Amino acid sequence: MCGICGYYSFEKEISSKNISEMNNAIHHRGPDDEGFWISDGFKSASFSGNDSTQKIKNAFPVLNETFSKIALGFRRLSIVDLSENGHQPMLSDDEKITITFNGEIYNFKKIRKELEDLGYQFKSNSDTEVILKSYEEWGSEMFSKLDGMFAISLVDLHHQKLILARDRMGLKPLFYFKNDDVLVWASEIKSLLKNEFIKPEINWNGVYTNFLFQTTLAPETCFQNIYSLEPASFLSLDLNNLKISKEFYWNFPVQKNENITEDEAVAKVDQLLSESVKDQLFADVPVTSMMSGGIDSTLITAKSKPYKNDINAFTISYQFSEKEVENASLLAKKIDIFHHIRKVSDDEILNQLKENIQHFEEPYSSLEVLTNAAEYAKVLGFKVVLSGNGADELFAGYSHSLKLNKWLFMRNFNFARHFILTNDDFSRKVKNYFSQDDMLDFFRQSQVGMKPFEAKSIFSKNIFNLINTDLKEKKLSEIKDYQGLFEYDMKYSLSSHHVFRDDLSAMKYGVEFRYPYLSNNLIDYISSLPEKLRYNGAQNKPLLRKVAKEYLPNEILQMPKRGFSFPLAHFIKTEPKVRAFIIENLSSLKKRNFFNAEVIDEWWSNQKKEYDCVKIWQLVTFELWYQKYFENH
Repeated sequence: MCGICGYYSFEKEISSKNISEMNNAIHHRGPDDEGFWISDGFKSASFSGNDSTQKIKNAFPVLNETFSKIALGFRRLSIVDLSENGHQPMLSDDEKITITFNGEIYNFKKIRKELEDLGYQFKSNSDTEVILKSYEEWGSEMFSKLDGMFAISLVDLHHQKLILARDRMGLKPLFYFKNDDVLVWASEIKSLLKNEFIKPEINWNGVYTNFLFQTTLAPETCFQNIYSLEPASFLSLDLNNLKISKEFYWNFPVQKNENITEDEAVAKVDQLLSESVKDQLFADVPVTSMMSGGIDSTLITAKSKPYKNDINAFTISYQFSEKEVENASLLAKKIDIFHHIRKVSDDEILNQLKENIQHFEEPYSSLEVLTNAAEYAKVLGFKVVLSGNGADELFAGYSHSLKLNKWLFMRNFNFARHFILTNDDFSRKVKNYFSQDDMLDFFRQSQVGMKPFEAKSIFSKNIFNLINTDLKEKKLSEIKDYQGLFEYDMKYSLSSHHVFRDDLSAMKYGVEFRYPYLSNNLIDYISSLPEKLRYNGAQNKPLLRKVAKEYLPNEILQMPKRGFSFPLAHFIKTEPKVRAFIIENLSSLKKRNFFNAEVIDEWWSNQKKEYDCVKIWQLVTFELWYQKYFENH
């Protein structure tokens, strides 16, 4: 688990100050070691950096200013094979292929055995070397073999090509910038912005979708010409003609296993989840489990115990989370494990408010507790944290899934919107409800961001005229049943939103989150089940609940679903310091003339529901994002 960055300059050689500064910007992702590789496209050399281990400094000269067309930078967080044998950038034996890799490959031992049987020899115990030799054997076909989370950059001087790739679910981020002069990539946007070719510009289309969906939908970001490489895809640059192509190497299985019984499905999910937990417990550093008190994370913790008897768990406690903490403690007592509880005070949230919001690289609609969780894991001495994230998307856990059948029926009456002639607040909301023609509209409505009519009213006219409000390019398969919603949850709610926040939160403190629910085998199996076993429209996570009842107390199984996030609305309404913070930032925002000042004032004055606070928070976080990445750049 690490941070990667790099660039290829199409015309001229550029200063290595670029790669040094890009690598420094993601120091937090990998404090254990750093490395560089520089090339003119034919000859190349490896370098150490100021933060490299002493052994690496002895092996390679420290990078001073030089000029090159290609450069790779790497930050290491040592998790598997802690020795210098796992150092990156890693080169093939003939030094013609170079890789940087961020992530974990859980089936690397199995792939290694396959390669050894083919005659390959290994110098390390790292998964990085397995990926490198997999590429030598299978080329880009190797990506579909990898079970884990990864962002990979690979330079192949044999075939004169450069490849960027990302795992199936986008658990590890990879951003890139391209214009006529250069291709630049990095694990975080803040690293890209250190390259001399990149000057931050706002992508208003990205901001618009961010306001509607609580996140900017890949491949767009809120920055002009900076893209998020889509999950399950790889991008290839031909170094001879500079042509770029992108391919997807995986999609959800279409074939359904209609003959399977519920009991068979429960047993198989139980088995696959156990196998995934066992694989993801593997590390050469201490591992813990993060429990929020709900079904997802407590089940992962319970399933860890047989494979790791000394497994620890921890829970973050904050205002109104008493029931979750109580349930997490109940499970810890039941399976006899050590349980750490960290109470996060309102003052702590306040003190870190601006810094944590600005660490995210786009506006955001809530207060993230995961940064506190990552910080606490680090304090406890844990580098690896098992997370229950992904279960809601995989097993129909969100409340909006229970509204699906009603929407499928009500959309037959969408013509009614044409007869609503009044324009008061209630009429606009009714019209919005009857404007959900597609699954994308239904999914958007469930994300509790701004409604399209609200976004239209908040942007100043000259900015809104720049925005393409037609979202048809964001549509997925548009299947009109649960499978259609499932794809939106997995690709947009999970990949573009939750795991992106997870990664930034965890890596801020040099901690790795792992996701046992998101193994290749489990995703493929769940995707192939008939709808009746995965979704019943009456209860969230029906299949997972049947698996969990063998492991969890009734109190946890019966607890209503709550998100693992700070109670933002209560905080805004009751905390004077937060209100002052909001007023100060809204005042600054209004002076920029990006948004309609009258509408901002109206929204701030009329907060009747929890959702009204979300809209305000989206504007506040936009202002803080703008300050960090545009004013202070």
